[in-house]
Amino acid sequence: MAEDQYVVFSLNDEEFGINIDKVREIVQPRKIVKLPQSLDFIEGIINLRGEIIPIVDLKKRYYGTKTETNETTRIIIVDLGDWDIGIIVDNVSEVQTLDQSQITVLPSFVLQFSARSGLRGVGKINNRLVILLDLSLAFSGEEKEMLLEATN
Repeated sequence: MAEDQYVVFSLNDEEFGINIDKVREIVQPRKIVKLPQSLDFIEGIINLRGEIIPIVDLKKRYYGTKTETNETTRIIIVDLGDWDIGIIVDNVSEVQTLDQSQITVLPSFVLQFSARSGLRGVGKINNRLVILLDLSLAFSGEEKEMLLEATN
């Protein structure tokens, strides 16, 4: 049976997971340079070893509230194919292996209401539910352009 590993993190007391194959690295928060006239959920950019990475506050994107930085806050650098972004999360808790029997695909009516959220499904781990994300599906064409422009 096919198994995948997910980096599990928290936003707003909910657990989310991203396939570990898409996670480049997890770093401590650092100075974020704010960009003028950018989308509300784009926090700005960071310089990570000479590479400019746009930073997105997923809590702001999904829940409308800004992530408060504290000792557990992390930035997950995610590979979206031809570009990378950093996402600010409340904390990173674990790497979890899930097989296909533990993953439920969301009903189509839920996916319609959550278009461009990047929701891929829900992982069932004992008594926990982990919302699985595919961030390559989370941004509209216009949002992708703004994120890409931030790195040029």
